[in-house]
Amino acid sequence: MTSPAPSAKPAAACGCGESQPFDGATPEYRRVLAWVIAINLAGFVVVASGGLLAGSASLAANALDFLADAATYALSLWVIGKSVAIRSGAALVKGASLSLLAVSVLGFATWRAVNGVPPEGLAISGLGLFGAAANLVAAILLSKYRDGDANVRSVWLCTRNDLIQCLAVVGVGAVVWLTHSRWPDLIAGGVLAAVFLQSAWSITVQALGERRDALVAAH
Repeated sequence: MTSPAPSAKPAAACGCGESQPFDGATPEYRRVLAWVIAINLAGFVVVASGGLLAGSASLAANALDFLADAATYALSLWVIGKSVAIRSGAALVKGASLSLLAVSVLGFATWRAVNGVPPEGLAISGLGLFGAAANLVAAILLSKYRDGDANVRSVWLCTRNDLIQCLAVVGVGAVVWLTHSRWPDLIAGGVLAAVFLQSAWSITVQALGERRDALVAAH
């Protein structure tokens, strides 16, 4: 399939005016988002089950991220076509949920550092590969929608970060297996928490900016 020209803007390609960021209000985007939600729910079930058995902080982060993504993408689907205030409000909820997720992962990693034993490295890598495959499919589906309003862009950012995160988990599993140490896994959990916080900040800043611009335009 021929790729679109690099200069083509997603807003124009999706039938929106170039002066307005794409808000996801097309049947095609809704279908894509529904598939991505299903992928994330399946990812949560598989990775959470394996992560509990392996006792891994990085897998716990991965599983919680799948669940959080499924919930926030469902919120994204619901707000499509609604006002800027509602869409930006949904993006703010996503930013807050990512921040909460980061705190949860840090708490789990700290608890594991005090009480845990080395997790199973091969299980971490295997489930990381599964997560990477799931997020690669989601990223391919969303690749046409890399830009847009805060609501649309947050979906792409989360999916892209999740793919990178899963590949990192694969590497962490290999290091844990080679060293028989829990510290690579715990460090990875902390790094992933930092990535969640950075994404939360980016989404929140854009959402607040869109809300402010809408208020200025209304007056």
